[in-house]
Amino acid sequence: MADAGARRRLTGWLGFALLIAVADQITKAVALHYLVLHRPVPVVPTLDLMLTYNTGAAFSLLADAGGWQRWFFIALALLVSAVLVRWLAMLPATDRLGASALALVLGGAVGNLVDRVFRDGKVVDFIYFHVADFHWPAFNLADSAICVGAVMLVVHALFVPEPKS
Repeated sequence: MADAGARRRLTGWLGFALLIAVADQITKAVALHYLVLHRPVPVVPTLDLMLTYNTGAAFSLLADAGGWQRWFFIALALLVSAVLVRWLAMLPATDRLGASALALVLGGAVGNLVDRVFRDGKVVDFIYFHVADFHWPAFNLADSAICVGAVMLVVHALFVPEPKS
């Protein structure tokens, strides 16, 4: 990535990732201010806002691991973020789908990393879906960005042809 155009593109995608992380932190601050822990606030019949904390990964994986998982997830998020930045830097200028996907995952990873570092290893979750007896684990904007970005990466890998050299 030697030219100024490539640096400018990378800066733009990193700005998008930062926007995702900041939006995530703002929504978490609002949730912390207005919601009471584990007390659902109905929005529509299948959606509540409910403050909860997750010390684990997705679906509370390793949540009861005794504390070491905080440092593991911080290290993992830093490593993944570095890989994503490098990957973004290597993408061709025309690969907007790939860059968007990577920026979403990066922004989500950074949003949850901020929680792990500054909230004693606890990630704030507050979006809670449920239908009848089915209850989806609570999540946040960062988790949503990661999932949407991951789906976009799969679509990209399956349907976007490799650029010709």
